[in-house]
Parts: sequence; C-alpha cells; structure tokens
Amino acid sequence: MENLKLCESDYRFMSVIWDNEPLPSGKLVELCNERLGWKKPTTYTTLKKLCEKGFAQNKDTVVSALIPRDRVQTYASEHFVEHTFEGSLPKFLVSFLGGKKLSEDEAEELKKLIDEHKED
Repeated sequence: MENLKLCESDYRFMSVIWDNEPLPSGKLVELCNERLGWKKPTTYTTLKKLCEKGFAQNKDTVVSALIPRDRVQTYASEHFVEHTFEGSLPKFLVSFLGGKKLSEDEAEELKKLIDEHKED
C-alpha cells in the first residue's frame, strides 16, 4: 500500500484544498489565514511540500488535489486498525464502542455495511 499518511496540520491544509478546489493560490492563502491562522509563507511552504509529495499541484497558480480525500482517509483508517488493533476490525469496534449502545438504526446500518463487504 502506498504511503498516504498526513500529519494533522497537513490534513487540515488538504481539507481546505479538497473543500474548495480548484482554487487560485491567492485564495488558498486567504482561506488558510481564516481557517488555520496561517501566514502566507506557511501556506506556500506547506503547499510546496505537499506538491513534492504528490498530494497537490499548483499549476499556473491554480491549486488542486492529486489524491482524493477518501483515499487518504482509507489509508489512515487501515493503518490505524493495523497498527493499534493488529488488523482486527472486531477488536477496533469493541474498543470504539467502549460500552456504548447502538441505536436500532445504527445497528441495522452496520449490518448492511457488513453484508455489503462480506467475502463470498
């Protein structure tokens, strides 16, 4: 599996791009200032780094993502379960629920998801 790991600040930065792409780099600077409290140099340094890593591109001063949010989220989820719960989804769910009760609707939704993803 390719490495799609982002630290928290890079993920928040990419979220600004994902939520607004394609966007002019000047608008990205404005949004990062509003949402993240970042100054212009921080935004451009982070943009350059994430372009070099292949997450984003800045072509003709228009910024867009090269990797969709759902791929990054899937990678992070799989990595977390593998690293923390030895790859066991049931162990993860037990820990995640931590004694909480599911509503009937939540239980039905989980059952449907399990059935959709079952191996034949």
